[in-house]
Amino acid sequence: MDNRTGEMQVFLRVVETRSFSEAARLLRMTPSTVSKLISRVEARLGVRLVERSTRRLSLTAEGQIYYERSQALLQDLDLIERELSQGAAATDGTIRVNVSVALGVLGLEPLLPEFWGAYPNIVIDLSLSDEIVDLYLDRTDIAFRVGRLPDSGMVARHIGTARRKIVASPAYLDRYGTPRKVEDLSRHNCLGFNFRRLAPVWPLKESGRIVDRVVKGSLLANNGETVRRMALAGVGLARMGDYHVRADLAAGRLVEVLSDAIEPDQEEIHAVFLGGARMPQRVRVFLDFIVPRLQRFLSEEAVSL
Repeated sequence: MDNRTGEMQVFLRVVETRSFSEAARLLRMTPSTVSKLISRVEARLGVRLVERSTRRLSLTAEGQIYYERSQALLQDLDLIERELSQGAAATDGTIRVNVSVALGVLGLEPLLPEFWGAYPNIVIDLSLSDEIVDLYLDRTDIAFRVGRLPDSGMVARHIGTARRKIVASPAYLDRYGTPRKVEDLSRHNCLGFNFRRLAPVWPLKESGRIVDRVVKGSLLANNGETVRRMALAGVGLARMGDYHVRADLAAGRLVEVLSDAIEPDQEEIHAVFLGGARMPQRVRVFLDFIVPRLQRFLSEEAVSL
């Protein structure tokens, strides 16, 4: 291990513990040694990485960049050693996967038994969450993301397109009436999400153009499955991905409303991952197996509309 690699490992431990003394204890070093090492890195780079105070430690913008890049580099080094020791085609090991709740339950989970039939030695560390995770910080190998992708150094495979629908239970519509035009939404309970990245608006067609209609309701949830269940319970209207409410619509448990106004409200779905050509073989075989099957899952929905 050269000096720079060792510096990175010490820096990562300082950031993760938010303490020079705790990092020193875990690394079996003295706090003064750790502090001098970080100061040496800052002097060499000509930037401050850490803001120090008596009560807390925080990263500067440059420190955040150094942390993320160092973490990725050390992960790559670990990967190289593991793959060379196991063989370049090794597919054993763990894959950390993040996916939205609905897409995970309805699209991904049914594919896993077949995947394990082909690759029984791969462990899937699966997290279902509608929150956007940072692949670097969360040490996630693959994230299946619904919606617009931000500019980043990550690689993405396009899976498909999900159209949104406004739905409600027959019981709710019997009680409060069926909205016939966009203006009617002001009299309805519109269930929503509490993501900071989303504004409380539904893009709807009014007078031939798309307008962000502000909606209000009694629920703000952090996942689509909660919103779906509340819609089924007759609480209010919900704006959901078509694949999420496919079975409910077919069974009559939910009814679509304002279908003309919601066009063309849709989201792209991608598999996002790190590494590109350097990704582990186990991650590559997982993507090659899962992506085309998820694409068929979404395209079947489009055909059935």
